[in-house]
Amino acid sequence: MDFDRLTSADAGAPTDTDLWLALKTGQTDALGSLYDRHGGLVYGIALKVLGHTQEAEDLTQDIFVKLPSTAYAPQRGSLRTFLAILTRSRAIDRLRSRQVARAAVERLQSIHTVPAAQTPEQALAQAERAQDIQTALAQLSESQQKILRLAYYEGLSQVTIAEQLDTPLGTVKTHSRRGLLRLRQLLQERWGN
Repeated sequence: MDFDRLTSADAGAPTDTDLWLALKTGQTDALGSLYDRHGGLVYGIALKVLGHTQEAEDLTQDIFVKLPSTAYAPQRGSLRTFLAILTRSRAIDRLRSRQVARAAVERLQSIHTVPAAQTPEQALAQAERAQDIQTALAQLSESQQKILRLAYYEGLSQVTIAEQLDTPLGTVKTHSRRGLLRLRQLLQERWGN
């Protein structure tokens, strides 16, 4: 399909399906046209669900960058509806990830917080758990260790970590998620819960 032919004056404006098919055949100009048409919708939904402009912008970019590899099927409905549903789903996924990360931070902080009225046995158990965490962290990849330490010991956001390490935000999020999952697995094996 020739994208140039689709946008010519005598052919009229290409439909979303025409642009989608052009995009699937590698005509990247079609992505810009789809973004112009639907970028506002995607950003609006992302902002409403996530509540942060930076996260909404990141999600909007992710949606459009990954659009050529998504499972959109024109015969099942409009691209606009597909993008709206996809954006909402991905935004909810990000909220869940944020909540999981926040809970993990709280758990790690509670382990490292020593109450004033601790018995020697409690202090020893606390120290052993802290050592178990350090041992488990040492078994992660270097990048996962670095990202988790910056996030949980220094309290940096993923955006700040990405900037500090000069690494794409998506890579930071992936390493963080995989590192947390592996850390949980290692600690469950050690502690049995």
